[in-house]
Amino acid sequence: GFHLSGTVTEPATATEPEMTYKVAISFDRCKITSVTCGCGNKDIFYCAHVVALSLYRIRKPDQVKLRLPISETLFQMNRDQLQKFVQYLITAHHTEVLPTAQKLADEILSSNSEINQVHGAPDPTAGASIDDENCWHLDEEQVREQVKLFLSQGGYYGSGKQLNSMFAKVREMLRMRDSNGARMLTLITEQFMADPRLSLWRQQGTGITEKCRQLWDELGALWVCVVLNPHCKLEEKSCWLRQLRKWGEMDVCPLEDGNYGNELPNITNALTQSSGHSQDSLARPRRTVFTRAIEGCDLHWQDSHLQRIISSDFYVSPSYQREGESLLFNSQGQPLWLEHVPTACARVDALRSHGYPREALRLTVAIINTLRLQQQRQLEIYKHQKKELLQRGATTITNLEGWVGHPLNPIGCLFLTLTEACRLEEENCLEISDAGDSKPPVYQHVPVATGSQDSSESYLSLALEVALMGMGQQRVMPEGLYAQDKVCRNEEQIIARLQDLELDPVLVQTLRKQCILLLEGGPFSGLGEVIHRESVPMHTFAKYLFSALLPHDADLAYKLALRAMRLPVLETTAPSGDVTHPHHLVSVVPSRYPRWFTLGHLESQQCELASTMLTAAKGDMLRLRTVLEAIQKNIHSSSLIFKLAQDAFKIATPADSNSDTTLLNVALELGLQVMRMTLSTLNWRRREMVRWLVTCATEVGVRALVSILQSWYSLFTPTEATSIVAATVMSHNTILRLSLDYPQREELASCARTLALQCAMKDPQNCALSALTLCEKDHIAFETAYQIVIDAASTGMTYTQLFTIARYMEHRGYPLRAFKLASLAMTHLNLAYNQDTHPAINDVLWACALSHSLGKNELAAIIPLVVKSVHCATVLSDILRRCTMTAPGLAGIPGRRNSGKLMSTDKAPLRQLLDATISAYINTTHSRLTHISPRHYGEFIEFLSKARETFLLAQDGHIQFAQFIDNLKQIYKGKKKLMLLVRERFG
Repeated sequence: GFHLSGTVTEPATATEPEMTYKVAISFDRCKITSVTCGCGNKDIFYCAHVVALSLYRIRKPDQVKLRLPISETLFQMNRDQLQKFVQYLITAHHTEVLPTAQKLADEILSSNSEINQVHGAPDPTAGASIDDENCWHLDEEQVREQVKLFLSQGGYYGSGKQLNSMFAKVREMLRMRDSNGARMLTLITEQFMADPRLSLWRQQGTGITEKCRQLWDELGALWVCVVLNPHCKLEEKSCWLRQLRKWGEMDVCPLEDGNYGNELPNITNALTQSSGHSQDSLARPRRTVFTRAIEGCDLHWQDSHLQRIISSDFYVSPSYQREGESLLFNSQGQPLWLEHVPTACARVDALRSHGYPREALRLTVAIINTLRLQQQRQLEIYKHQKKELLQRGATTITNLEGWVGHPLNPIGCLFLTLTEACRLEEENCLEISDAGDSKPPVYQHVPVATGSQDSSESYLSLALEVALMGMGQQRVMPEGLYAQDKVCRNEEQIIARLQDLELDPVLVQTLRKQCILLLEGGPFSGLGEVIHRESVPMHTFAKYLFSALLPHDADLAYKLALRAMRLPVLETTAPSGDVTHPHHLVSVVPSRYPRWFTLGHLESQQCELASTMLTAAKGDMLRLRTVLEAIQKNIHSSSLIFKLAQDAFKIATPADSNSDTTLLNVALELGLQVMRMTLSTLNWRRREMVRWLVTCATEVGVRALVSILQSWYSLFTPTEATSIVAATVMSHNTILRLSLDYPQREELASCARTLALQCAMKDPQNCALSALTLCEKDHIAFETAYQIVIDAASTGMTYTQLFTIARYMEHRGYPLRAFKLASLAMTHLNLAYNQDTHPAINDVLWACALSHSLGKNELAAIIPLVVKSVHCATVLSDILRRCTMTAPGLAGIPGRRNSGKLMSTDKAPLRQLLDATISAYINTTHSRLTHISPRHYGEFIEFLSKARETFLLAQDGHIQFAQFIDNLKQIYKGKKKLMLLVRERFG
């Protein structure tokens, strides 16, 4: 009959014992319609045991005894045999079967039971009737469970891969014309629509995650494929249409452009006049991921011209019709198919997916012939307007719908259809190699089956041609992050496929021909001379074309890549004059200011293209010049130009051979441009850029260094010029690296000194010290720098800067100059009574120590300044103590005599310092007592003890201190506890 049963044994492994499973399979008209297996496996695919039994039956049909359906066998038995048969059956399975047997016996013996109303009895081993539906077994519950599980993992743990393999399974079913394909897709879609994240994303107004978005796209594309099945029944189609509409109307249904409809057209479509917004968003119908499939339900395959195209390779027009204009054939008599291109390509995808590869190829060829004709007509239109367009330098002609990044992926679809026909399937080669990387496919030329004369064409050359046409199509940047991102992604996918093609002479000829057409295509080509300012840039595409053409036609490769370097949206403002030509095949966009979400990526692609050209042009002076000019004209981001400069430098200075001077000069020129661009703007990489430029100039040679030192003001800030540039140029390493002779070293040093003095004049605060350091070896320059510091000291410099330079002077052996600068620094300083940890304290102590070491006069000169600037008692007492410990004038300035005697605190200049210190202690004491808390009492008593030490340095100090303490006791008698402590310590 139609029922196969068997036992399958799984051999023992190291961990598992041998297992035996019972398997039963029902089949009907060459399809497995149901399966059961004792292993309990839950999966959408059959378990290994079912597969094993099926293969055994296919491979060894004679080993499997073929029997009649059981009902036939029973029919041949008499009354006794039947009795025996039933009793033996019950005995063999009495535990499982007995209750059922008893129930059936009761029903049969009851005259009015349901079982007795029906004639005959069921037979599981007999086939279905001819009218019954028959389809492959599909465990629907399992499909639901698995999709739900993978979606809940949110694209992690390889679940995205798993879902993609389920989509691939649907495509495989469609190709085998298995009616379960659409059923399985329905089950998958139901689970996708029930994904709880959809409503969450919608509430939060956030977009769907990237991985999930791509899955939804594939889902939408698959539905287009399903509804375009050329042989589906009308009732099936209307059933799908109902489902698709139901899903599309649900508010959580994702939108085609990837935005959750943020109902904010003004974000991505900010028309200059705000009044236009509201009508604009209302006029645009809501397009969901299912909209294209819903529209696809209106398409049919009954058109007689279409039927003839797909059913014969030799469908051509009669020769007498080839003179006039025809919409059905081109001048060679080949059929055309003038449908909206993405829709026509969706038909191709449907044919391919439903197992009609020949028909898909025939339609593809008709579409390509149509595109060629369109390209020719556009060239003619452009020739008539070329002069006017080039004069104006701007155009409003554009394609609103791009084929690359389109939801239906038209170009990818045509390319795949054509290359599949040319694929060389290696014998017993599996798609995936051991490493898990898929090996690149190998293609051969297969001539186009055609009724026309030109049979030199192959499907492979058509594949290349259509990919180039599609990628080179001029199109306006779509709105919204998702759509823009998709353009980039789709472009990369097509290029990756193109890179699998081995370019033989036939393909090179196709490549050259198409590149020339693209360059001459005017506003209709993305590589034409004048394009719409919001055209999708061609950098990624041009980089592929450049590398592919370079070995075969370098001039064409450079012409194309240089043309593609532009990024008009950053270079021009929106055109004001709107020139419309109603007879054009393309529409005109009002000037809009969209947000280019992918601009950063596009600019980096522009940079990649430039880098590729620089690398290729190494050693070719003229080419490098043109590439450099293109970079300077078209690239607007300093960090990208810096990256290019670094790239050029790397390529120009290989580790294992000599430097390339031409390319090094390009690197330097780009570096100089970056310096000029970032001089007045803040850039966090600026220091790195400046250091790099000096390295690059050093590599170029001494003339380059002289040049950047002489024109420093247009490249660097004064601080950079002195502390980084000149300092590096004058370093020992640079001199060694360049192995300079004496005159060259002198020339560099002289330029560095001139720079140092100019910078010190311009910004003395930040450059004075560097300038002095750079001028050390030249007396006149050093004196000039010192004079600049003195002049600036009274107005523009802080005490910190002056103290630093003063210390440097002392270190260099100019103690009197150091003293002068320290005195100037003191006049800028003000230390309050409570600033006993101020960073300038060390400088003050150093300045006093310096003055003391120089002699009595210098000390006498600085003390009034100290008294005026420093009001902190502890600092003053520290200075006083240091001045009384040794005799002044120990620095031993030549021509000076020192008495070698200690100084007295009773006489000037120390008397003035002592008085100031005592009054500082008195003031500080009163200040501290106004807001003192008990926990600071102990500290305060210690402070008074320090004060007593200073008081006692004066002749009548003990009397002064006693009076001071009495005074405190009188004024602060309210603070009883504190005054008790004062009495205990000081009486």
